[in-house]
Amino acid sequence: MLSRIAAAVVPSLGHLTTSAEPPGLRSPGILVANHTSLADPGIVLAALHRMGVEPVVLATAGLWRIPLLRYLLDRDGHIPVHRRTARAADALYGAAAALDAGRHVLIYGEGRIPQRRDAAEAAPLAFRSGPARLAAVSGAPVIPVGQAGARRVSSGSGAKQFAGLLTAPARRPRLHVHVGAPVRLPQEVAPASAAAHEAVTAAWRIAARHIGEPAASAA
Repeated sequence: MLSRIAAAVVPSLGHLTTSAEPPGLRSPGILVANHTSLADPGIVLAALHRMGVEPVVLATAGLWRIPLLRYLLDRDGHIPVHRRTARAADALYGAAAALDAGRHVLIYGEGRIPQRRDAAEAAPLAFRSGPARLAAVSGAPVIPVGQAGARRVSSGSGAKQFAGLLTAPARRPRLHVHVGAPVRLPQEVAPASAAAHEAVTAAWRIAARHIGEPAASAA
């Protein structure tokens, strides 16, 4: 349901294009995306829907406090992440079960949005351990997802984000999502996190080039 809503709404906010490296999304894997804006989950879901995939999403448990959204999240089998609690590990086992059932799982390696107020692109922040630990528990490969342009839809202060969403249909910013080739991570958390970050950064660079970001921003 969320993927279909995103696929319907996002094209009205900007011009969305996609690209993928072989083998694409043929086999289930851990989709790890860069996180830059409140708008990018919708953009990524719309792009993946266009590619024929509706993933299970690992998202902050706070979203489940919104009644209608909680209903949609539960209906589609998405997984709450209770950060910094004893229940945090439950999300990994739920995600591993979804992978075993043949679903793709989407996780944001950074776990947060950058505090910058400008709309420019920048390389992903350092990753938390979630993607590495999920790969170790499930044995699934990481499929890097790079998105660019979401900050042109919504970024900055609360007022600027609201204004950005209102004006996006008129501005029609360019948005691009690139899916990279699957990567098998090492077992150790630190090198696995570094390898996942490197793969997602490479995918983001390709996405940034597609929307015409200056080479310095995508370096």
